[in-house]
Amino acid sequence: MNNMRLIYFKSVTVLLLIFNLFGCESVEGKADATDIAFVDSLLKEMTVDEKIGQMTQVDRQFLNDISDISKYGFGSLLSGGGSTPKINEPKAWAEMYDLYQREALQSRLKIPLLYGIDAVHGHNNVIGATIFPHNIGLGATRDAKIVEAVAKATALEIAATGIDWDFAPCLTVPNDYRWGRTYEGFSEDTELVTELGNAAILGYQSTNINNPNRVLACAKHFIGDGGTSFGTGLNGKIDRGNLALSEEALRKTHLPPFKKAVESGVATFMAAYNTWNDLKCHANKYLLTDILKEELGFKGFVVSDWAAIEEIPGNYKADIITSINAGIDMVMVPGAVKFGNESYEKFMKLFKESIEDGSIPMTRVNDAVKRILLIKKQAGLFDRPFSDQQLLSHIGSQKHREIAREAVRKSMVLLKNNNNLLPLPKNGKKIIVAGRGANNIGMQSGGWTISWQGEMGNKAEGTSVLDAIKSAVDPGTSVQFTEDGKDVQGDVAVVVIGEEPYAEMEGDREDLSLDKKDLDVIKTLKNKNIPVVVVLFSGRPMIITDQIEQWDSFVAAWLPGTEGQGISDVLFGDYNPTGKLSFSWPKSMDQLPISKADDYLFDFGYGLSY
Repeated sequence: MNNMRLIYFKSVTVLLLIFNLFGCESVEGKADATDIAFVDSLLKEMTVDEKIGQMTQVDRQFLNDISDISKYGFGSLLSGGGSTPKINEPKAWAEMYDLYQREALQSRLKIPLLYGIDAVHGHNNVIGATIFPHNIGLGATRDAKIVEAVAKATALEIAATGIDWDFAPCLTVPNDYRWGRTYEGFSEDTELVTELGNAAILGYQSTNINNPNRVLACAKHFIGDGGTSFGTGLNGKIDRGNLALSEEALRKTHLPPFKKAVESGVATFMAAYNTWNDLKCHANKYLLTDILKEELGFKGFVVSDWAAIEEIPGNYKADIITSINAGIDMVMVPGAVKFGNESYEKFMKLFKESIEDGSIPMTRVNDAVKRILLIKKQAGLFDRPFSDQQLLSHIGSQKHREIAREAVRKSMVLLKNNNNLLPLPKNGKKIIVAGRGANNIGMQSGGWTISWQGEMGNKAEGTSVLDAIKSAVDPGTSVQFTEDGKDVQGDVAVVVIGEEPYAEMEGDREDLSLDKKDLDVIKTLKNKNIPVVVVLFSGRPMIITDQIEQWDSFVAAWLPGTEGQGISDVLFGDYNPTGKLSFSWPKSMDQLPISKADDYLFDFGYGLSY
């Protein structure tokens, strides 16, 4: 044992004696003091290069060689959407995690890695995992208990693969559905986002972050990404655009969910791509340091978004200086040179130059590294650096799929039901199941499913609407499937339509009209005088004003994930629908962005029951 370690243990002993003597500190206080002493001791041993390493996060797919993990002492790796092991199955994920962690522990100081992932509706990168409804659907449940249960189940499936850190929940308050991330928001209503966002944090992380069955949560994206103006974002659209808003309005609309996250002990924050009044959030010291860390008292660390510092005006060295000084503690580099982003070698080189020339104060570096190490220590990572593969049986378990099924049925919003067509009888009717979404778990799940943008088809394991209907009806009941509505005849048709999968900027759309292919299916069936139940998969309210008159019943199903039985539970009346709109439903594109004063097709909070 070297002298520094000896000093550390003596210091901790003295602290504990003082606490026991005076009896004025809680058990939690003792643990905090112990953790702080441990981190302070470690920090004193670190070189500048090792500190820079801890502040660097790289996507595993862009590692030049696995040995770079120990060579540079990276603080974190991540898997971006689609960044998977060669064989995408749970055990391979756990083995991959352990491989990287063993390499990290070869470094001089043996500091374990934090491994991050976007598991935003289940452990959605992993084939075999349970895919839950996206947040827009969970918002329609108005049920904090089911949101917490979903997050808790997700955390257990993540932890089973060894991964420590989930880039979730998204606490955005969207008001313009042209934004491709609308479905990542629970609601247009700040209070509902605050309530459900807090439930998600408690589910992912619990009140004690030293919990082997949970993961670190990440409140994102700080701040205001849901309120940006169309035309100010990427490609002249909305994602990563400008939020033109007074500070008073920012605090009223966008800050409360993040304030509650801090109060609940969320471990990490992620900065937002967008600008606030033309200044990038990643460059905004007032937001990241003055408000978040000082005013709100956030003690965890702030991570950047994917290559986000590169969007700050100026050269790359200036980007590093500005973002670190503003309050970014860990930079998601992520080393994606093939996508036109900077390499992690260049990042670390310029970072060190910036310290040496005084552009980034060592006090700022020490503060960032201390925050990162303290979270690692508090989370038990130094004690349990490897995966527990006994947990792998929880991934895609029946228990978790039942939680997902409950979340799905509670998220269904019945918006029209002429002549009480729903619920459908389980016998005595010839049922037609039609549309692109009827037998398509990829469309049912949306973006951030197996790959970043998601994809059509049945790559994820689950139950389609077609299979759910087949399993729900009584024996002998006729269920016919047709994608286009042709060459069938029956008593009633369930037509499943909607948006093809997308994520963030790829989902920005100027027009939210329905696809002609979907409308043609409905038209074909209506021309045969067959009553239709329209089930819509979408990441936002769509413009349906001119079409809904032709529909007999209409269910907004959002992006429910892999458990289609939750939809059939509602269609057949095994569950009386309770879902209520967490977003106002506009009549036309002219009503975007939404405003409380408008007269909508369906108002916020609307939803029918049987």
